[in-house]
Amino acid sequence: MTIDISRRATECLKTAHSLLRVAKTMTDQAIAYQLKVLAENYERRAEKASRVDTEKALARAAADAQSEAVLENEVMLEGGWT
Repeated sequence: MTIDISRRATECLKTAHSLLRVAKTMTDQAIAYQLKVLAENYERRAEKASRVDTEKALARAAADAQSEAVLENEVMLEGGWT
């Protein structure tokens, strides 16, 4: 299964993965824990960004389809295509 995510979400996931990678090399467990918490925050941001961007894209597509339907209807009312 392929999942498309937005560029913004991809950047958040890259940041989260970088933070987790650094956290694994930390000897100070308190700092490692903070980095893991921050990484989880970026993962949540990625999920939200992907969801919001998908909703915006769907809304744009629906608006475009509606606009096209209205235009076709107007042309039909004017007597057909020329």
